[in-house]
Amino acid sequence: MNQLLFSECHINKHLIKNRIVFPPVVCFNYSDETGIASVRNVMHYRQIAAGGPGIVITEATAVWKDGRLAPFQLGIWSDEHIPGMRKIANAVKAEGALSILQIHHAGLLTSDKVSDVAKAPSADPGNPRSMALGIEEIEEIREAFIAAAARAKMAGFHGVELHGAHGYLLNQFASSLFNKREDKYGRGLNEKLKLATDIIHGIRKQCGNDFIIGYRLGANSPTLDDGIEIAKKLEKAGVDLLHVSHGGSLQNLPRTPKGYEFNWIVFSGTVIKTHVKIPVIVVNEIKTPERAEWLIENNHADFVALGRPQLADPEWVNHVMNNEEIVRCMSCKPKCRWYEDSGLCPARKKRDG
Repeated sequence: MNQLLFSECHINKHLIKNRIVFPPVVCFNYSDETGIASVRNVMHYRQIAAGGPGIVITEATAVWKDGRLAPFQLGIWSDEHIPGMRKIANAVKAEGALSILQIHHAGLLTSDKVSDVAKAPSADPGNPRSMALGIEEIEEIREAFIAAAARAKMAGFHGVELHGAHGYLLNQFASSLFNKREDKYGRGLNEKLKLATDIIHGIRKQCGNDFIIGYRLGANSPTLDDGIEIAKKLEKAGVDLLHVSHGGSLQNLPRTPKGYEFNWIVFSGTVIKTHVKIPVIVVNEIKTPERAEWLIENNHADFVALGRPQLADPEWVNHVMNNEEIVRCMSCKPKCRWYEDSGLCPARKKRDG
């Protein structure tokens, strides 16, 4: 295995032991409606971190009680969440990984089980529950993100990742598909990114220069050209790390070059990397050590994120590093069995005998 995949590098002032990331993957039903991290959450992240990745990004964690994607979503909207989050951060750090907490508001995708309305930059004509946020509400959400980051720091995380992808609130503000506002949070791209950049500036002021601010970027928001411009503006605003994924829409999907062996999401990340100087994580169906190695070796990414391979085999990174056999994800159809219940994952059953 090429040593570049296991080479050290820096984000901000923090040394990372290798280029492999465990991305934010929601643990269904591990918590409850309080949003407080459970023993099961802590054990899960300790096991993943012990498996060897350089960075562990804790799953989407709600900054706003009425902006959750599901009733069981982890929360960081209250100081009551800090002790549980501290256990996760400590577990990850004890195993030698960098700990980042992804902070999140679902916007239009807010569950009807947590709120009668789904608030967003603009109302969605196809969603009778949707309502446009007022200026004061936007400012409250801005402060909620900043306060969430401060709690993450108090809990011991090295940084946070703002969830600006997958059609959630920050992604909705950034994209002309969702944001139809004509005020200071709409119109041009600078206005559409005002909420995100205000949050970034607020976190930097509150948490200091050494605290990592990452951003999960929707590359097609709504086009790859838009994603590139968003990336450059986020870098200018002070983001330390970009994690490139999809923008919650199947419109305007970038075309990959003929014969390209990865999908359009990975391709988008590699393109965005050429337009910024900060580190970039690429993600989605990378799956094998050979594919991960190729991306790093050819300078198409600074980090590679592999979710399902590490869910199927939490020792995936250690096994690859030591040239040992890995238990491979079986790509269950029509959907991942781990997402239904981690105990149903056939790869884990095979590993555990």
